[in-house]
Amino acid sequence: MELILKQDVDNLGFKDDVVTVKNGYGRNFLIPQGQAILATISAKKVLAENLKQRAYKEKKIVDDANKIAEAIKALEIKIPAKVGTGDKLFGSINNINVAAALENEGQAIDKKFITVTTVKRLGKYTAVVRLHREVSVDLEFEVIAQA
Repeated sequence: MELILKQDVDNLGFKDDVVTVKNGYGRNFLIPQGQAILATISAKKVLAENLKQRAYKEKKIVDDANKIAEAIKALEIKIPAKVGTGDKLFGSINNINVAAALENEGQAIDKKFITVTTVKRLGKYTAVVRLHREVSVDLEFEVIAQA
């Protein structure tokens, strides 16, 4: 079953992508949830026209995302955390903590666009920040002991 996505769907695609999914997934989940519509011939024509009109606006958005990516790469993020014996943390560091650290540095990024493996020890780690469907940046951050 071919569908046109009306919004970003994790592990499937981005808004306005034409995707092929199994019939049950499309009919029972994506379409009722309002996340997709059937990819009929007329719907594809409408989509092509919309994408053509949106192309020049998209270029500006990508350029802005690239500027933000460069600003994020230049940041040195240090996240303080409570430490137990050795270098083991009480709790863990996740995307919420990274988003808060970026907010403190003046870059407001929503936590759902940040992917980080759960961190349970002190050290340097990398998070992936997706700013746009075509722009993502690797963010280096360090977990340090809280004073």
